[in-house]
Amino acid sequence: MRTEPDRRYRIGEVAERTGVTTRTIRYYEELGLLGPGAERTKGAHRLYAETDVSRLQELIRLRDLLGLTLDELVELADAEEARAALRDQWAESASDSDRARIVDEAIALAERQLELVRVRRQRLDEFAGELNEKLQTIRERKAELERTRGET
Repeated sequence: MRTEPDRRYRIGEVAERTGVTTRTIRYYEELGLLGPGAERTKGAHRLYAETDVSRLQELIRLRDLLGLTLDELVELADAEEARAALRDQWAESASDSDRARIVDEAIALAERQLELVRVRRQRLDEFAGELNEKLQTIRERKAELERTRGET
């Protein structure tokens, strides 16, 4: 589907494109995840730009992929916005000392984001380990049943 970069979308269209409810979109706005970027028409309808839709799609992908809580999603999104602001500062900065500060801040933000991912991965690994143990127990029971049936 081709989209026009300057086109504005109503909340129902955004919900349909992203696969979430309009209530979810409104809630994400309340949390500051979508920011104040949505415009309102005279009839107070929300209008969203393509960048809003892309951001929402990315937030949903992160939420689903990592199983993040809303607080964690806000933290991850805030860190990403801060890194984007640092990229802008980098482009405007001429001094090496400013750029060194920018790099240090970017490292800290990326480390924070990575820590969220690591915690989630650790929890997933623990869950996978539990499932492997259960699977092993089930397979052992199956083997016992097969031995027992073979003896009768």
